[in-house]
Amino acid sequence: MAAGSSLESTTLVILSDEDVVARALGARWGSVPATGMTVDGAELRRLDERLLTLRRPGRHIFDERLDELLPPTLRALRPTLLFPSIHRSESGQRCFTVHPLGNPGPHAQLGGQPRTLVPTNPRAMAGLLRELGEAAQTLGLRATYEATHHGPELELPALFAEVAVPEGSVPTDAEIAVIDRSIRAFRPDPRDRVALAVGGGHYAPRFGDLTRARQWAFGHIISRHALADLDPATARAGLEGTPGAEGILYARAQDRGQPAFDGLGPELRETDAPRRTRRDGSPTSTSLPTSGT
Repeated sequence: MAAGSSLESTTLVILSDEDVVARALGARWGSVPATGMTVDGAELRRLDERLLTLRRPGRHIFDERLDELLPPTLRALRPTLLFPSIHRSESGQRCFTVHPLGNPGPHAQLGGQPRTLVPTNPRAMAGLLRELGEAAQTLGLRATYEATHHGPELELPALFAEVAVPEGSVPTDAEIAVIDRSIRAFRPDPRDRVALAVGGGHYAPRFGDLTRARQWAFGHIISRHALADLDPATARAGLEGTPGAEGILYARAQDRGQPAFDGLGPELRETDAPRRTRRDGSPTSTSLPTSGT
């Protein structure tokens, strides 16, 4: 393993054999060098100095406790698990999404356990969202967060990166190229301030707007529709599963005042994080986009 690997610099890309996006990425990447480590007989391979890959059978959302199967030397580094996936868009929109894992409420039809949240890597999610957003513009598409909403259950930090297509469609080669390029290119930004995101819709557009315009990185995103079933223990798990969180940022005023968050931390303001600048110091935009909640 490369010297200096850490929570934010080692990412393990999980390639589910049952997922069309994961299969397409695996085909593009080919047989990259093996590391000599295996999981259930499958080689852990090195895509580059910070990305490892692992092929897995079955559906990724039900690959419970996969992290417990990793070699101890790798597990000790606490890599972030990244699951590239297809997303079937009920609205028929084509876009790219990034989201954390877990079930805030009492149900777990799509993997994981009820009222159980997986650790997040907020700055990695923010970096990937920004990279996807930049690359998606070439196709006239957008990238957005999704709220925390499905498994698998894991103890290592994890996220999904998805290509959303209408029912009955498959991703285009150009869309696969965008997610390929973005996974290879994204980097966490240490300048980002971190918060637990609460409220808004399932696709969390306000939090995505803030991540693009300001130095905000969000871990768990608890959507407005999940708040009615949220209990205090799960709310606390959301904050604890957002490493580095300085408090809670609410999407809108009506999302405040939730009993489950009483005493959990300060309420943050959107302007508590500075506007983003490029590495050369130039601003990324002159105004905050407005896309609702």
